[in-house]
Amino acid sequence: MQNISAAAPVKKGKRKSISYDKYGYFFVAPFFITFLIFQLYPILFTFYTSVSDAAGWDKVLHNSYAGFGSFQKLLDMGSDVAPFFWGSLGNTVIMWVCNFIPQLGMALLLASWFTDSRLRLKFQGGFKVLIFMPNIITAATIGMLFMSLFSYPVAPVNTLMQQFGVASAPVEYFRSVGISRGLISFLQWWMWYGNTMIIMIAGILGINPSLFEASLVDGCSSRQVFWKITLPLIKPILLYNLVTSLVGGLTMFDIPHMMTSGNPNNTTNTVARFIYTQAFTTPNNFNIASAASVILFAIIVVCSMILNAFMKDREPRAARLERRAAK
Repeated sequence: MQNISAAAPVKKGKRKSISYDKYGYFFVAPFFITFLIFQLYPILFTFYTSVSDAAGWDKVLHNSYAGFGSFQKLLDMGSDVAPFFWGSLGNTVIMWVCNFIPQLGMALLLASWFTDSRLRLKFQGGFKVLIFMPNIITAATIGMLFMSLFSYPVAPVNTLMQQFGVASAPVEYFRSVGISRGLISFLQWWMWYGNTMIIMIAGILGINPSLFEASLVDGCSSRQVFWKITLPLIKPILLYNLVTSLVGGLTMFDIPHMMTSGNPNNTTNTVARFIYTQAFTTPNNFNIASAASVILFAIIVVCSMILNAFMKDREPRAARLERRAAK
């Protein structure tokens, strides 16, 4: 038999490499297109409108450069709009502080309870759902609900107060500056403390468990663990909550607008509502509204930078604590 030689090697053609990198651009393109159209362009247009003569609907798209007269009107207390702008800014700061301090305190307290292994709280999931649930309801719905509860003269709160003998006649709650601001602050706190709590819990769960185990071995109390370990290590989370709450608080609009419409006597008028009334009520001063938006933007940026500088550590807390534990 004839010996069969080894088969000749088959020539393998070069495989053409396929790059899928370009397809990533198709997936991120919708975000960038949406951002450019609905966020970046309105921001740039607002900056331009603030230095234009856009007063009235006819000049919104056909305006011309007019300098910084709109900013001068807002900064000069002798003008007709400056007192209302600075008054609304003061109202906004007061209501934000009155709701954020209790919001942060309650969120920290609940987060420390839910993450404390020594407490062993039961039904934690149900409590978290109940606490977070107000954040799911729209602000407009909550504003309308509480406006109906505290309205005058016939409303559930007034009826209950008279039935229990607390009040002899219906009370006009929304004519009181303190009650109006207090209700708005309470609703802002009630809606957002659950969301802040969830973020705090996520930050605490991200801490190295060995630090807590070492504190248990050393016999530290829950209070010592919170002040010496938990609170220093969640400073970035605290900074995030401070900045986001600052942005949300200074742009507060829906609840004051739905509940009080800025009353009584503009004491619950916020900066966002001032901008809204300047732009969308007669005489439609879009340039004044845009200038107020730019000033509010600058205030938020400056305050955020101050908070970042104040909360920033020169040495990461985790590294510092681990270095101390190693000693």
